[in-house]
Amino acid sequence: MSKKPAASGLRERFWATVPMAQMTEAEWEALCDGCGKCCLNKLEDEDTGEVALTRVACRLLDDSTCRCSQYPIRHQFIPECIVLSPTSITEHLYWLPQTCAYRLVYEGRDLYDWHLLISGDPQSVHDAGVSMQGRTVPEFEIEEDDWEDHIIEEPL
Repeated sequence: MSKKPAASGLRERFWATVPMAQMTEAEWEALCDGCGKCCLNKLEDEDTGEVALTRVACRLLDDSTCRCSQYPIRHQFIPECIVLSPTSITEHLYWLPQTCAYRLVYEGRDLYDWHLLISGDPQSVHDAGVSMQGRTVPEFEIEEDDWEDHIIEEPL
């Protein structure tokens, strides 16, 4: 059962009842579980299109919070950073982590018990061991040719 605060302005279980295109901006942003996986550099196999996550994090990822340290202005630093939206999700679905709430909702599946919207606790994603908290290496410390040495299995 959802334990969201009444003052949040979010509709009850909106992720299960509201089409993505009709979610408010606050609801859309609330889907983010704070795992940090979307901010990991990925490797795509040119032949198969398969995408592998690495533990090599974008330079803007705060490893302790698993959040972008410059989220509102991230494009000033990383112009190619993806803007996920209800209209762009289909083109970016292939690189979203298997546990990602945006992927789950798009696929008509429910959120995991550790998601903040279910648990009411932003720490639950970390306690469940799903987040990248304390598990990343900054991209400026690893040569791009060595990223495949840092591939991680998904889901964690």
